[in-house]
Amino acid sequence: MGDENYDKIVEKISKSSGLEKEEIERRVEAKRAKLAGLISKEGAAQVIAAELGISFDNEKLKIDELLPGMRKVNIIGKIISLSPVRTFTTKKGDEGKVVNLIVADDTSNIKVVLWDTNHISLVEKGEIKEDSVIEIGNGSMRANEIHLGSFSELKPSKEKIEKVVTEKIVKEKNIADFKLSDSVSTRAFVVQAFEPKFFHVCPECKKKATQEAEGFSCAEHGKINPEKKALINLVLDDGTETIRSVLFQEAISGLNMGDLEDSENLIIQRENLLGSEFTFSGEVRMNNFFNNPEFIVGNVKEIEPDKLLAKLEEEN
Repeated sequence: MGDENYDKIVEKISKSSGLEKEEIERRVEAKRAKLAGLISKEGAAQVIAAELGISFDNEKLKIDELLPGMRKVNIIGKIISLSPVRTFTTKKGDEGKVVNLIVADDTSNIKVVLWDTNHISLVEKGEIKEDSVIEIGNGSMRANEIHLGSFSELKPSKEKIEKVVTEKIVKEKNIADFKLSDSVSTRAFVVQAFEPKFFHVCPECKKKATQEAEGFSCAEHGKINPEKKALINLVLDDGTETIRSVLFQEAISGLNMGDLEDSENLIIQRENLLGSEFTFSGEVRMNNFFNNPEFIVGNVKEIEPDKLLAKLEEEN
């Protein structure tokens, strides 16, 4: 889970117990030594919290205070994005519904997933909509999302939230600390570059176009003159771990590979990518085909030497 969550837990223990952070960290190390290092710093901190009678459940928290694994999450936030109700069929053949929201407060924002029909009916009736302020009780954290089941509470709130954080919170992380659903950025080297793939999209809706005998068509817009797009898979390495990454056209343009519509040029340029270093940002998703996490890169930036030097000086 990385140092960031550990720091948050130590901070919380310090606030709740009045102990100095140094004392808490000393206890964490003692606990780890006792358990022969079989427990992470974060796990040891959770144990110290429990021993001091500090619970992470049932407390109203700000969104940036939420930690993966929390089971009784209570927050108040404003809905800044609301997906349509989606219907699915379970393995048993039953029909279910699901709704995704993005909820924000003045510290951060988070995806909230509704599974309970009573909660979903509030959306269907329009009692809860975009810009509604809502109160969530007894939600559970799965990766970096709050999931609400039948034991969770969801209701409109009368609280006013003036300023909310609407932009995606991108955190700088080492690849070894990446978690599913993270929005992250990392400085990494390209250690493998696979052959670029090309596909065609509708110029109107940007959805994949179908090739037919007489050209291309789009399910929504009929016969079209498509746009050609590129996709490239890379393996990135930042010294802590490697991860397979997917870059679409918009991200590829940050790699300085020249004309992206020229297939031959991209294939030649691919070789030049090996060993080059950039800052990559995007989202960590599960690749269901390979059943492992992959990094969907949305943005690539060149390393800026001045900023890098400043950061190194800061760290030292």
